Amino acid sequence: MENFAEVAPVAAIIAVVCIGGWVLTTWMRIKNGYPLDGSWGQAVYPKSDQETTERVKLISQENAQLRAELGSVKDRLATLERIITDGGYVLDQEIESLRDRAN
Repeated sequence: MENFAEVAPVAAIIAVVCIGGWVLTTWMRIKNGYPLDGSWGQAVYPKSDQETTERVKLISQENAQLRAELGSVKDRLATLERIITDGGYVLDQEIESLRDRAN
């Protein structure tokens, strides 16, 4: 009986800490909009309402637009790199610097 009296408070503290952690984790998931998991990892209430579906469509469209814009920026950058590394561009700069010195 003396062993039980020594172990019981420690076991009670561990149980309270575990339950408190579970409650805190569940509260944080609900607060931040994460779906709750069941005992086997399946979602308790999967969020698939109309608003969420619409938001996914809008984000997908925006993603496609940004990818297209990024592609055009890459093309423009490649063109600028080609112009700058071209020998004629350097020659034009030298001519302009000579004109500036003459003035």
